[in-house]
Amino acid sequence: MATASCGSLLLLLLMVTTWAAPARGRNMITHVKGFEGRLPFELETGYVEVEEEHGVELFYYFIPSQRSPRDDPLILWITGGPGCSALSGLLFEIGPLKFDVAGYTQGFPRLQYFQDSWTKVSNVIFLDAPVGTGFSYARDRQGYNVSLTETSRQLVVFLTKWLAGHPDFSSNPLYIGGDSYSGYTVPVTALQIANDDTARGQLNLKGYLVGNPATDIKYDDGSKVPFMHGMGLISDEMYAAARDSCGGDYVSTPTNAECANALQAIQSATYAINPVHILEPMCGFASPRRYTVEEQQIMPLPRLGLPVECRDNGYRLSYLWADDPEVRATLGIHDGSIEAWSRCSSLPLYRHDVESAIPYHADLTRRGYRALVYNGDHDLDMTFVGTQAWIRTLGYPVVSGWRPWFSNRQVAGFTTVYAHNLTFATVKGAGHTAPEYRPKECVDMLHRWTSSPEAQL
Repeated sequence: MATASCGSLLLLLLMVTTWAAPARGRNMITHVKGFEGRLPFELETGYVEVEEEHGVELFYYFIPSQRSPRDDPLILWITGGPGCSALSGLLFEIGPLKFDVAGYTQGFPRLQYFQDSWTKVSNVIFLDAPVGTGFSYARDRQGYNVSLTETSRQLVVFLTKWLAGHPDFSSNPLYIGGDSYSGYTVPVTALQIANDDTARGQLNLKGYLVGNPATDIKYDDGSKVPFMHGMGLISDEMYAAARDSCGGDYVSTPTNAECANALQAIQSATYAINPVHILEPMCGFASPRRYTVEEQQIMPLPRLGLPVECRDNGYRLSYLWADDPEVRATLGIHDGSIEAWSRCSSLPLYRHDVESAIPYHADLTRRGYRALVYNGDHDLDMTFVGTQAWIRTLGYPVVSGWRPWFSNRQVAGFTTVYAHNLTFATVKGAGHTAPEYRPKECVDMLHRWTSSPEAQL
């Protein structure tokens, strides 16, 4: 799961007492610093006020489909965390821009057009949520004191207001999507719409999709030991010792010394494995510290102590880009609304008030909403083993049994279709999150799922 990387962000936010009056209206962007020439797609940014008393303003990036905006689905995308920015989803996961990490040496980072974007087949709203994430902010401190369920209500307000200002998209099939921690946020928000007669009448919700999703700690964390065994990270003997002494419970505090010793042995054997992709080098965790423009100028990436192939290098470039005054002016960021931008923000006032997302999945799918649940199969953070385990608790009959699905005539993963329009898929070779590692395969997966009423990949 993505982790926060800038613990001082909220403190800086709360120190700000004044800023420029919000400018309403659409901010249409044709050029951005770091990209040569005109953007080859439409980009709109802006704010929507979702709570008036404390002035909660959620910031979004909207990219219409590059194929058929009037016909293609509309996806509201919430990056995980909680507190990981929409810009992270846009630049590193499913959007049409990427940093030129391989060609970077020093100075301001360059952006490149990326073909395998979800915007090739869908309209995507990338939203900074919860408040305090990315460029979203509140005008007073109490505005940051929100829970997961309160955030879901704010997202419904956002969608209602956004579509009122974009009526051309009101009839498009709407899907709520997200990854990692948003495995909670997405189904909670979707059910909020389903339970609200007014929202349901205004929003053409057809379903939702979650990738590498956090769902329930019993399955999210409890699946790690069997996953490590299946992937050859621990021996048969280590697995058997843990299974037998812990009784299959790897989440609760061990009740006996044998279990504690078995889990400690596993930890000692696997501590240096990269949890977000077990085959990639352990380079750091999502930019644990910030690097200023001045530091980058005197310390190019190859001299920062990480190998060139480390994804953390790309994450670092996002700080230089998003904190640049010219970039902020282009995006239309409200003056003084936040200080330093963070790819993943700490949210000390945020409250996680949903113990398990499983009942939300059950309620939504039994009402007929479509669901796509997928995992990168090399992700130790949120394993496909855990996802399969909680799906089995729903008790749904299998409509189409485990089989490979293909992209570019190659096996891209495996899928099972269940009753009530629930599709589960793995993405072969992908980590946390899947589109960052296998973008072409994931856009094919999305296209087939949204295009097929039978939810077949």
